[in-house]
Amino acid sequence: MTEKVKETEQLERTLKPIHLWALAVGLVISGNYFGWSYGYGTGGPLGLFIACIPVVIFYATFIFCYSEMATAIPHAGGPSAYARRAMGPGAGYFAGVSCLIEFLFAPPAIALAVGGYIHNMFPIVPAIPATIVAFILFVFINFLGMHTSAVFELVVTVVALVGLSIFWVAAAPHASMSSFLQPLAENNGFSGFLQYIPGGWHGIMASVPFAIWFYLALEGGAMAAEEMVNPQKDIPKGFLSGMLTLFIMMSCTLYLTAGIVDYTKIDAIDFPLPAALEAIYGKGILTLIVNFLGLFGLVASLNGIIVGSSRQLYAMARTGYLPKFIAAVNPKRHTPTAALIIAGVIGIIAASTGLTSIVITISVFGSVGLYFISLISFFVLRSKEPNLTRPFKVPAGHLVGAISMLMCIFCLVSLFVTTVPAVLPESSLAYAIFGAVSINPLWATVIIYILAYVWYLIGGKKNVRPFEEEFGVLNDLDS
Repeated sequence: MTEKVKETEQLERTLKPIHLWALAVGLVISGNYFGWSYGYGTGGPLGLFIACIPVVIFYATFIFCYSEMATAIPHAGGPSAYARRAMGPGAGYFAGVSCLIEFLFAPPAIALAVGGYIHNMFPIVPAIPATIVAFILFVFINFLGMHTSAVFELVVTVVALVGLSIFWVAAAPHASMSSFLQPLAENNGFSGFLQYIPGGWHGIMASVPFAIWFYLALEGGAMAAEEMVNPQKDIPKGFLSGMLTLFIMMSCTLYLTAGIVDYTKIDAIDFPLPAALEAIYGKGILTLIVNFLGLFGLVASLNGIIVGSSRQLYAMARTGYLPKFIAAVNPKRHTPTAALIIAGVIGIIAASTGLTSIVITISVFGSVGLYFISLISFFVLRSKEPNLTRPFKVPAGHLVGAISMLMCIFCLVSLFVTTVPAVLPESSLAYAIFGAVSINPLWATVIIYILAYVWYLIGGKKNVRPFEEEFGVLNDLDS
């Protein structure tokens, strides 16, 4: 490969640990501002809390295994590169497609929440148009370059944390365990702690996708590995500090929200925090501030996940899985232009459905598929390449990986047995075209995988480049 070709494909190393922490937390922070509250509708506050236990165990163990692979193989393809190195091109493609499902369908859900927050603040502004404008704006911000995007991500993440802190401080004096454990309007036939959970054990399992939403896309920071100044040392610092931050955030948000308001009033809206405060303080300045700062949390995740989705598209095209034009990098800004445009178009189409909970569930299906193949890659790489340079190695790695795999399987089973379809809302743009169509997230995900593999068989598998050809990423580690 000529130097000229390399330069057109090369990303720029500008990021430090604080940027990765901001990217990891920023990717996920919107999960505290919306989405998770749909879990109140499936399992109530206690059911969602119980669902969070295996999810937290999963992410806490998974992120150790993931950090080991990300430092050993600091590649923009992230999980796609790990699976390809471990098990070949077919596995790499599955991981890449799973990552794309997660990262292309999470932004529409977040953008819908942005539209909801804006509409809540300014009722004259329709939610769906606000959603689309937000998408276009943050795709444009990513055109300006990774350093600009990362600095922006750091600022909005810190502001969003301030917004959450204000909510926690305002809610804490009014929160009570009796409010958190509200009795059900009708007896559900269970006794003990299950009497507080709609649907009992089924309600707990149905809450798993929304528990995952508290952490969904945390692993996306690995897609910035080729833009880290010192990926071998900095990736574990950014990931592990990010995981701890997110755990604290989840615990405070989940308890305090249900602790101050009847959860049935916020279990199907995209702006639960200001709605909960409004029940205590009314439509005053405090509620307005939290609503406004909540936009920063949504913006942080929307911007961060657009970064992740575009880098995954770029990496898969650079590998040969997708058409080569998608790997084009702007020579001045060092940003993957075509990948950003494609991510934006897909996101706008998905957002036009107006189905936040369905889009979230599709994204979660992709994430769990990604986690499953990534953990298999972790075990295979440990066995197949024990001498691979591992700047960060997980202590008791096989045990940690086994625990993570068990929790991953639990999450996958929960998704299969509890997923339900939903009908396009009349307010959505898609309803105007297709009418009252019912969408099942499970079948939608299956169709996406089938179409993706049809492309792979037709053209994708013919153009896969040798792993070592991609810029000597691993050679940099061995030198």
